[in-house]
Amino acid sequence: MSRIVPLDAPYDADVQASFDLVMRGASPLILFRTLATSDRAWRKFRQGSLLDKGPLSLRERELVIDRTCALAGCEYEWGVHASAFAAAASLSDDELACTVHGGSRAKIWTAAEQVLLATVEALHANATLDLAEFEALAAHYRSDQILEIMMLCGFYRMVAYVSNGLALPLEPGAARFPPAPVAAA
Repeated sequence: MSRIVPLDAPYDADVQASFDLVMRGASPLILFRTLATSDRAWRKFRQGSLLDKGPLSLRERELVIDRTCALAGCEYEWGVHASAFAAAASLSDDELACTVHGGSRAKIWTAAEQVLLATVEALHANATLDLAEFEALAAHYRSDQILEIMMLCGFYRMVAYVSNGLALPLEPGAARFPPAPVAAA
């Protein structure tokens, strides 16, 4: 049970309109219904959000989001993204599992994807990139993409804080973290 009770339908007209805009006709997520209990929180979330198409491919965007959520232990948001975007982002089940277990060290990624995931991991661990990490990222990504990567990491870390801190129940039908692989003896 969420620590703050989310809104239930019927919603005020302005809240319904904002849900319709974000959800495109689907039922609003528990996260959105919870944030909307505070007009300010819901407005700030939408204003600071990176839900629009940015300079990264959908695949790159989802790798950043999935790895950020996995590192933060946020099964709620990882599951929402894995269910809603993995197919469109051409992420296989094995690749999704590697966003949770293995990360940038997994042999499954391209060189650019390894650097992208290593960047997420460095930002998660240190809240910065050292010169070598930044140069590796800049070898594959433009400045606008680098800014987007950093902002996605920060935004979805905040989403993890809210989701985990409020103990949001997992969305019905959303993916769950895959089990850790069994180590070979």
